[in-house]
Amino acid sequence: MLGLLVVDKPAGLTSHDVVARVRRAAGIKRVGHTGTLDPFATGVLVVCVGVATRLARYLEADRKRYLARVRLGASTTTYDCEGEVVDRGPVSVTRAELERALTAFRGPIHQVPPMFSAKSVGGVRLHALARRGVEVARAPVAIHIDTLELLSLEDDGFDLDIACSKGTYVRALAHDLGRALGTHAHLAALDRTGCGVFTKADATPLADLVDRPAVERHLRSPLDGMPTMPRRELDARLAADFRQGKAVRPGARGADLAPGAAVAALVAATDALIGIGRVRDDGALAPETVLATPVPSRLTDVS
Repeated sequence: MLGLLVVDKPAGLTSHDVVARVRRAAGIKRVGHTGTLDPFATGVLVVCVGVATRLARYLEADRKRYLARVRLGASTTTYDCEGEVVDRGPVSVTRAELERALTAFRGPIHQVPPMFSAKSVGGVRLHALARRGVEVARAPVAIHIDTLELLSLEDDGFDLDIACSKGTYVRALAHDLGRALGTHAHLAALDRTGCGVFTKADATPLADLVDRPAVERHLRSPLDGMPTMPRRELDARLAADFRQGKAVRPGARGADLAPGAAVAALVAATDALIGIGRVRDDGALAPETVLATPVPSRLTDVS
């Protein structure tokens, strides 16, 4: 069993809980996810099953999209609804004030990760320090906010449509917006509506993945998660060389690829992925990840 599951995560479970449920349902240990969602958050979680876990770093999952509910008037220890309130402030803001504040957070910005996060300082997770009541300095991280649009404004909060780079903490964004508005705020609800090329329309409710047949029915080829990666077909001889760790030259078309580009290598006779290569300066395709089990380019239709 191998492939990708696009899961619609319910609230109340960690991303690891989702992985554990898929493991039990599928009867397979080799399962992992491509991007953590906090327990209170819902939405798209891409899960790799079987040998597909080796391909996780190539998936186009660096861009995320969210619907976020920001509550005004209080900041919390975790910057979200699960933390303890530590400060309070005014609740009322005007649409004009909010639109001006949003402008400063669009495009390339630097964000300080929250203490309650998996970032490490001196080899120790920040959340471990936070639970001991220790706060340390955190270096700002470069992120990119592609979309930050106000959907609605109510008396005590507002809703946002957010598209952003990997590594963005939406709860830190909510916290920082509160400060920019001269008050306090925290993230009250979060729904991930997109992860890489996948959207909520592609996602299967976790409750539907009850057993192995159900998991198999909803599996997608890992190639679905990297649609823009160049592909090269290898004949039997080149495929054998590639599997043995040798660089190959899959025809003149390799010349149009820039050195350093990642390329999906497929066996011409079966159209199955056998690994990912990296283009060398001389144009040859050097194996970077070789799969013991070939991955079909198409799996059972998702229903």
